[in-house]
Amino acid sequence: METLIGQTPAPNGAAPNGPDAAIVEGDQKNFMRDVIEASRTLPVLVDFWATWCGPCKTLTPILEKVVRAAGGRLKLVKIDIDRNQALVQQLAGLGLPLQSVPTVAAFWQGQIADLFQGALPESEVRRFAEALLKMAGGAMPSADLLAQARAAAEQGNHEDAAELFAALLQEEPEKPEAWGGLARALLALGREDEAKETLDQVPAKIAGHAEIAGARSALTLAAEGRAARDQLGAFEARLAADPADDQARYDLATALNAADRREEAAEALLEIIRRNRAWNEDAARLQLLKFFEAWGFDDPATLAARRKLSAILFS
Repeated sequence: METLIGQTPAPNGAAPNGPDAAIVEGDQKNFMRDVIEASRTLPVLVDFWATWCGPCKTLTPILEKVVRAAGGRLKLVKIDIDRNQALVQQLAGLGLPLQSVPTVAAFWQGQIADLFQGALPESEVRRFAEALLKMAGGAMPSADLLAQARAAAEQGNHEDAAELFAALLQEEPEKPEAWGGLARALLALGREDEAKETLDQVPAKIAGHAEIAGARSALTLAAEGRAARDQLGAFEARLAADPADDQARYDLATALNAADRREEAAEALLEIIRRNRAWNEDAARLQLLKFFEAWGFDDPATLAARRKLSAILFS
């Protein structure tokens, strides 16, 4: 199969010129140039739409208006999913949810930074764009607090992280990164019930945000992993006795993830996919995508495993 995302880009990542160069019609042939390479210099919004989609006709003009108002600091790439089905299938295989349109994915530094689905009002689209711009280098009042909270979490100081995320919520009650970060910190502290209560209190307007979805997946995986973690040795023994036991390998992945051994957990599922992609109705790939969502788009384990998954699925 021809590689779509990984194809050779135009020289120097060249982009179209002209008065409306910030808004382009994208396709699978130029996705690498128009989105991946372009996002290394400025944030890119990708509007996945279809001619038969009523909400798309409402959302796309709003996106265009917001991008034009950004004065060259944002780019919009519009992709008709019906004309680019191979690209859509490849992106869906990598975990980008394209089951419904409109879907808008934000790319920065070659990676998916955020996304939303459905036709949002202009105020929400503008807020989404502003958050993306701030992520790409703009200043925001709560930036230092969020950075401190994330740094504490990365260093394993989950008590401090929880306090910092809670403080951030006092300043910005509709900050999805703060809600998701607080829930994850509570999970890391073993306070699963509090994490669930936190997620139950998320404002409805941000309930579908990727940060919230990721925290919910982390909560689900934590519940699955409680029992599995205690049987890690038993799963390893079963697999040693029968290397073809993919159920044991799948259970081992769940236990490894619960023990925060992410690379090993991903590799166990990838091995199932290498051996038999359709095993148990695609259970290994679906569980791996759940891992990606729980770990976060920019987690090193996610990035490494996603590359390996892409190589397997499109080799």
